[in-house]
Amino acid sequence: MLPTLQNAYQYALDNSDRLITALQQHLLLVAVPLAIGLLVGLPLGLWSARSRVVSTVMLNSFNALRVIPSLAVLFLAVPVLGLSFSSAVLALTLLVMPPILISTDVAFRNISPAIREAATGMGMPPGDILKTVEIPLALPVIIAGIKTATVEVIASATLAAFVGAGGLGAFIVLGFAAYDPAILLVGAVPVALLALLAELSLSAVQRAAQAPGVRSAQG
Repeated sequence: MLPTLQNAYQYALDNSDRLITALQQHLLLVAVPLAIGLLVGLPLGLWSARSRVVSTVMLNSFNALRVIPSLAVLFLAVPVLGLSFSSAVLALTLLVMPPILISTDVAFRNISPAIREAATGMGMPPGDILKTVEIPLALPVIIAGIKTATVEVIASATLAAFVGAGGLGAFIVLGFAAYDPAILLVGAVPVALLALLAELSLSAVQRAAQAPGVRSAQG
């Protein structure tokens, strides 16, 4: 194992320019679908929490999407969008949407009606209730969904290499093709580290977003 790690380290040094470019591509493949998922998933999740009919349609539709493997979506997008960055973004966006939408729906739906009624009784308009009461209470659960989506898209962005969109998956594909575990590790290790960093940092944000009473109870 040690010689393989040494070979991987040396290969990374010898191909540092390619590695940096692949890392930049990978981060872009994570950031763009995640941004689209947040811009679309958060409002849809809030709307879903407000309407039982919308919730049934939305949650069933996006849960159905989770059954379809990302690689299958990727190859279905190729005939329309070609071997491109856009194909990868489409597949990865469909991957990040369900956890963001579902967590947002659950977060707002689980807020006690008594809290809303109390805020309304104090004369607060609906916009202020949303901003100052509901969002702070829902935030920890929403962040948990964002964390799940982020870790999933970091790992799944490696599939973009199959459609020529680059990223760290290019080294993994090359390692498999060449039967060289050292090259494979050059792609796999940074992906694992990125996923771990996302998990730890967003977990810290989630804890910080919780009400002080909840934090002390969990601590």
